[in-house]
Amino acid sequence: MSKINRILDVMAALRHPETGCPWDLQQDFASIAPYTLEEAYEVTDAIERGNMDDLKEELGDLLLQVVFHARMAEEAALFSFDDVVEAISDKMIRRHPHVFDVGTADNADAVRKSWEEIKAEEKAAKSKAAADALPDSLMPDSLMNDIPLSLPGLSRAV
Repeated sequence: MSKINRILDVMAALRHPETGCPWDLQQDFASIAPYTLEEAYEVTDAIERGNMDDLKEELGDLLLQVVFHARMAEEAALFSFDDVVEAISDKMIRRHPHVFDVGTADNADAVRKSWEEIKAEEKAAKSKAAADALPDSLMPDSLMNDIPLSLPGLSRAV
């Protein structure tokens, strides 16, 4: 059994409808979202303190949150952990054409510029698809549309 499969199996056991953990079974996307954010902050804290032992532990806690969300999505027939891995792998390949396809990037600034251009193209395509799916009367029109609601207030304001 691969090590990633071990945590997937642990989460499947925790969420098993008959033998799972009552607390884990009560959770939904919204109820564990604060824990996901907390774990991301704890990863950042470990990095800022330069504590690699804590970083290893906190990365595990953050991975657990990803596995938890993916498990609930799989239970709802929305997507699986494998779908998450495939999506992020595809995104990284798409955003690094200088490594996986054609093109060159001689320095980090060129990579960053290319990354931002590709990301903007992806966002535009995603926005167009969302707009095409909504009637004009329901399409929100705001400069804030692209700012995630989950960002801390000060970050959203900047």
